[in-house]
Amino acid sequence: MKQYYAADLRNQTEVTEFFMVKSAGIKVGANKKQYFDVLLGDKTGEVNSKKWDIAESEIEMLTQMKEGDIIKVRAQVTDWQGQTQLRIGRIRMCNADDKLDISDFIKAAPEKSGDMYDFIYQVADEMKDQDLRKLCTKVLGDNKTKLMYYPAASKNHHAEYGGLLYHIKRMLMTGLRVCQVYTFLNQDMVAAGVILHDIEKLNEIESNEYGISPGYSFEGQLLGHIVQGIKLLDKVTEELGFPREKALMLEHMILSHHYEPEFGSPKKPLFPEAEVLHYLDILDARMFDMENALEGIAPGEFSDRVWTLDNRRLYKPMD
Repeated sequence: MKQYYAADLRNQTEVTEFFMVKSAGIKVGANKKQYFDVLLGDKTGEVNSKKWDIAESEIEMLTQMKEGDIIKVRAQVTDWQGQTQLRIGRIRMCNADDKLDISDFIKAAPEKSGDMYDFIYQVADEMKDQDLRKLCTKVLGDNKTKLMYYPAASKNHHAEYGGLLYHIKRMLMTGLRVCQVYTFLNQDMVAAGVILHDIEKLNEIESNEYGISPGYSFEGQLLGHIVQGIKLLDKVTEELGFPREKALMLEHMILSHHYEPEFGSPKKPLFPEAEVLHYLDILDARMFDMENALEGIAPGEFSDRVWTLDNRRLYKPMD
């Protein structure tokens, strides 16, 4: 059994433990010496790790380590610029004799993928707008297999097994309640925007069946999920004989949901449902990052710095 999890690592302790490789590579430091840079993780989170002293005899083994591999390390837990880091002394690949449980290493959404998919599909299937209902149920049905395990990111928010479904579901839950307050909103349009806004992350991001992503696809790097999403909607709405104005509004929602040009949106939202979509998206991402950062933090203590939250260290109040 695992004794030490990523979220529980504390400075100045030494650990001997198994972790899953999230990314790895041999790099050259300022001193012109090679070192092994590896991001390790388990179901509780991730930790940046370094093996500074590399022997020639280790290079072949280290270069073979890749995303999804489980390795054993002996390491010192250190603090570097407010971030927990492992300074690795010894390292090896796991073997059959280690008898590991894969569920210890996969970070997964806290709900079953099937349940989340059913909730989202039901919302789509109950839409009063028949054009939106047909579009959303088709896209969900066409992509069901990948949705079961796909993360919503390669790193950062919802980078976990079933993370994309979890992101969509929580945005939908919040969006439906927002529509109860702001009753002038078109609820079906808000829901459709939520369901479709990140759907092309299924093709922007590469992922294995455990929801572990090594990075971005060729098309994803060149275009990104926003442009890919517009291409998909152009194709599917034409196949369905979709009203052009409605199709363009959905495409605009995808185009503008990152809000700023530096984040990939050349247009800001130009109607209320598109504006709401942006804030639903950013709210869920921020709440995920905050919840994740505070897991394992004792009351009265601060978290590590969170890069996605402007390097803030979050405080967990006393009970």
